[in-house]
Amino acid sequence: MVSALALAGGQAEMFPLKCHPDSSGWKDLFTPDLSNAEFPKGIWFVEDGLLTASQDQCIWTKESYENFVLDLEFKMGDAANSGVIVYCSDLQNWIPNSVEIQILDDHSPKWAQVAPTWRCGGLFGHSAPKKMAVKKAGEWNRMTVACRGERICVLLNGELVTDANLKDWTSAKKNPDGSEIPPWLSRPLAELATKGRIGLQGKHGGAPIYFRNIKIKRLD
Repeated sequence: MVSALALAGGQAEMFPLKCHPDSSGWKDLFTPDLSNAEFPKGIWFVEDGLLTASQDQCIWTKESYENFVLDLEFKMGDAANSGVIVYCSDLQNWIPNSVEIQILDDHSPKWAQVAPTWRCGGLFGHSAPKKMAVKKAGEWNRMTVACRGERICVLLNGELVTDANLKDWTSAKKNPDGSEIPPWLSRPLAELATKGRIGLQGKHGGAPIYFRNIKIKRLD
């Protein structure tokens, strides 16, 4: 079992994640004034301690990361659709050149018929979450994303929802389980670099998204 102490030490035994870490002493992913972030001017802002966006644009770290644990909280508006993006190597064409951990209001009728790989906590378009763990719109959720090379684990509200090895995704058309990959995800995950920018998706689909306590720790 992985303890907060093991996470703090960056040990390989952290995989798969079994508990959220004590990230209170970790580095903030973004500074309060967002000076270490890259985003369209005026779109992202901090309000009452919450990071949010007025439009469907991403906010990115200026720094690239590999082998890390990202811990954060998010709250969705009704029918929200957002995401946490890792390993991005091209900000102008980020969708096929990164891995998106999906944030979605799974409880909304708007998304009742979407593919399982679109559900909250999964790797968007590639891997369905193991279970529904997201809370309803208006409630705070906690998400921990651990990335070491090709291995990505996602813990959502205390539940391990994703444990994936990107090497298994050798096709840009079919997932390992045979399900179809959306055509705009045109690069196999196995070909992606395992170092890149970290991003958050903005007000996608017309519903607001709020983030707080966004912490990161590099692994040895």
